[in-house]
Amino acid sequence: MMDGILLVDKPRGLTSHDVVAKVRSILRREISNQQLENRLIPNSKLLVSTSLKVRVGHTGTLDPLASGLLILVLGSYTKRASEFSKLDKTYEVELTLGYSSKTGDAEGPITAKSNKQIAKSKVEKVLESFVGEIKQVPHAHSAVKVGGQRAYKLARAGKKPELKSRQVTVHRLQVTDYKYPKLRFVTEVSSGTYIRSLAEDIGQKLGTGAYVSALRRTKVGKFDVKNASNIDKLSKSSIIDLMKEL
Repeated sequence: MMDGILLVDKPRGLTSHDVVAKVRSILRREISNQQLENRLIPNSKLLVSTSLKVRVGHTGTLDPLASGLLILVLGSYTKRASEFSKLDKTYEVELTLGYSSKTGDAEGPITAKSNKQIAKSKVEKVLESFVGEIKQVPHAHSAVKVGGQRAYKLARAGKKPELKSRQVTVHRLQVTDYKYPKLRFVTEVSSGTYIRSLAEDIGQKLGTGAYVSALRRTKVGKFDVKNASNIDKLSKSSIIDLMKEL
């Protein structure tokens, strides 16, 4: 069996499930091409047998329009997924001010709200007000479950999911670039924080509206996207070599 975690740098355009399915497919396809006998691969991480089952999962959804670090769990580590999903996360965020989006991101539809240009000093002051413990309502187009169904599925069906506010923590929120209407910042947040909700709350407090126009997850706990693999370069042997046991 294969047991451990695999760090993947998810590109824009793929869902988290797409990445899981691709890794699972690589393992199944390449392993099935071998002479399937009960034998241990030399590095002792993979047991090949005629009853081989490939278990792969992820530890925290990244939207298709987002890129960055995705921690996959393999084998027995699929039972430990919650250990990783509960870790703090770091994101590089780009907001577009002056507009609102029904989905909270560039998927839209997008509506013009204001052409008021806010001074950088005020932008920084507003962002600073979100640092610490805050109350946040998950976005209607998020993956949070409501009555057993994903909120975004209800929203896309024209229903309004009943979402309750929750307490989350923003550890850090630092402006890296601001040229109206684009505002870029880095934020480190607790598990359960929804960046699209944070973006809309920032836009509301600025009086301009805002939506997430680009998003990249760079860290999950101590794990860094710098150490993650490109999904297009993965093979069975590289997955075995890159997999980590904790």
